This record gives sequence, structure tokens and C-alpha cells, in this order.
Amino acid sequence: MSFGPPLAGFRHPVPPAWTPPSDVEQALLSAKSLGDWPAYFETLARNRLYFEVGQKEEDARFTRGLVPFRRDPRIAGGWVWPVYTEGVLPAPEPDRVFDWKKLKWIAQDMNSSYPTTIVVNPDTPCEAFLPTAPPHSWAWAKYAKQSDGPSDAAALRTLRVGGPLQGPVAHGLACGAHLIVNQGRFWNALAYHGHGYRADRRTLRTWWGITSRQQWQSQQRALLATDGARPVWEFTLGLRRALARDTGGRVENGAWWDTAANVLHRREGAPTSTAETEAHIKDVQHLIGRITRYEARMRADGILGEGQFVGSVDAWDLGRASCMARWGVSTRYGDLAEAEAAVVEAGYRAAHCYGSWEDFSAGFILGRCLHFDDEKFGSWYQEMVTVHKILTSDPGSPWLNIPFR
Repeated sequence: MSFGPPLAGFRHPVPPAWTPPSDVEQALLSAKSLGDWPAYFETLARNRLYFEVGQKEEDARFTRGLVPFRRDPRIAGGWVWPVYTEGVLPAPEPDRVFDWKKLKWIAQDMNSSYPTTIVVNPDTPCEAFLPTAPPHSWAWAKYAKQSDGPSDAAALRTLRVGGPLQGPVAHGLACGAHLIVNQGRFWNALAYHGHGYRADRRTLRTWWGITSRQQWQSQQRALLATDGARPVWEFTLGLRRALARDTGGRVENGAWWDTAANVLHRREGAPTSTAETEAHIKDVQHLIGRITRYEARMRADGILGEGQFVGSVDAWDLGRASCMARWGVSTRYGDLAEAEAAVVEAGYRAAHCYGSWEDFSAGFILGRCLHFDDEKFGSWYQEMVTVHKILTSDPGSPWLNIPFR
């Protein structure tokens, strides 16, 4: 199939030193090298296409940021609209932000005032120029209409270039893999653009109440201090750890319950029980029941081994701390240096608290379920089962390639 100019006029040899940053750019490069434009367009249609937007307009929330175009002497008229696949996005800068759309949106709803040419992944060997006006646009637009667009299904995705694969930063990033893999993003992307500047700011505002750099910094510190989760969770699990050390093994629920009651009575320092103390004891004993039922399910699903139990849920905070660092970059509340320091600290604290990736994962999953799931064993739990299995079995998983300690 011939697509004619302007597509055919801009093939160029691939520099031997260039490595496609991800499987997406690899697919684009292979398709372009073979002249297989249907495969090229199908790849574009399955992935997010990012583009620069005006930060001031995005901050106003109710207006679409102005799209910066650029001049290209190879195009008649000179102006092109640059779009990028995720692996070749420019590194985050304080005053330069990005949004994304499906190829279908670009084909159907693009503003008529935009340039007549889109350039995909400019200045890379997988670059291509797409005309935006019929009849030339029909060649690629039909593929956009045939695709549902990018998937948010859980997937292990790795940056081959531009993301660490070993070392303290990679270890800290891998501590955030539960949430990142669940969203199908690059687990090792510290220079993170996420779901786009506006969407990630909206997420932090809605879920975390974060609307400023100061609030982001405060939340980041709290997560790294592992005091964001409810202290009663760690208190309750700490009682079982102490009992396990004293008994040298398995702790029966009855002993755990009784120990909780005795410790709370002594903590009150009163000769007789008060209604408040009894209520506190009841709450802790109810929590013990919740924990043991989750652990039983986790054993059945292969997250815990027979006889194993969760020692701490600090992983719930530390995993989110790793992600919060990246969200700080994508929202421009933080910078790359701050993010790197935070993920390294998260990894260091995780290695101090847990013995393996599997232990860390079980702690994260239990913390998430205690926070959100309410023993429904719904998506809050099932998503993490899926991610845990990916991260403990996929040969490319950081958990199989980076030592936990």
C-alpha cells in the first residue's frame, strides 16, 4: 500500500547506536523499517500519544492548555504538531507539561486550527509525518477508528533506556511496582509523566487533598516516616511478632486476642476496666479477625506460603511513597532530584523492615485491603493478586532481577 507524500519522503537510516526505549518504539521502528505502515498506525492506535500543553491554562482546570507547535523546514507551511509515545517523552521540566489523547481523538476531534501535519516522535528513527487533512489522512485515520485505544490493564512494562534497571534507585522504584504495574505504566520511569499533568494533579487533589508543593512534600515525608497508616495496625501486628519470638513459631488467635486485652489493660494503668478500654480491646480483636481472614485468603491465592503471616504493613506506606515521588514529578510539585532521594529512601526502609520482595508484597496488599477493601475481596484485593503474580513470575520483573537486600 502506498501512502504517498508526505509519509514516503522522510524515511532515513536507523543509527546503529539507537536503542528503542520501550517495546512501543521498537514496534514503530520495525514497522517503519519494513515500510509496513498499517502495523505502524495500529501501534499508534493502541498507545497513548502525548503532546505539550500550556501549563497556565491547565492550572486553571476548566480550560484546555494551548498546544505549542513547532517549525519544521521539511514541511510545506513550516508548522507541525509534535506528538510522542511514552518511551520518548522529553524529560520533565518545571514549565513544560504534557497531556495525552488516543489516535482516534486526533483523527476525529482535532481542532481545525492545528497544523496540517503531525510529527510522531520527532527527531528519532521511528519518526513519521501524518497529514491531518483528507484524502491523505484517511490512510492512518481508519486504523484509529478500528482500535479501542490504550489499555489500562495490569502489565509489566520496562524502559530499556532512560530508566534504571539496577541499583538503589531501581530498587526504590520497584517498591512502588504494585500500583505502577497495575496501571500498565513503566515501573522504572523516574522521569514520570503518568496520565498527563492535569489528570495527575486531579488525582492528587481528589485522593490525597494535595494542591500545592508544600502539601506534596508533607505527604511524601509522612509516607516515608511510615506513620500514615493507622498505628493500631502496627500495634496489633507487633503483638503477634512478639508472641512469635517468645513461642518460637506459630501464634494461635486465642493467644493473640488475650495478649491484646492484657496489654491494653496494662497500658490504661487503671485498676478496673473502663468502657473506653473495653471498646479499644474489642476493636483490636476485631482487627485480628480481619487480618487472619485476609491472610488465609492470601495463602489460598499464593501470596503467602503455608504457615506464613504478615509481619508489618509499613509496605503500604513505603510503596505509596515510591509512587508519590513520581506523582510529584508528573504534577511538577517536585523535581527529579527530590523524587530520586525519596525512592531511594523508600527502598532503604523497605529493606530494613522486610526480608524479601514476597514479604514486602504481602505487607503492601494487606495494608491496601485494610484501608479500602472491608473484607469484600473485591477489586482492591483482586488487582493486587494479579500484580503480585506478574511481579513474582515474569522473567523481566524487577523483583526477579534486583536483590531485595
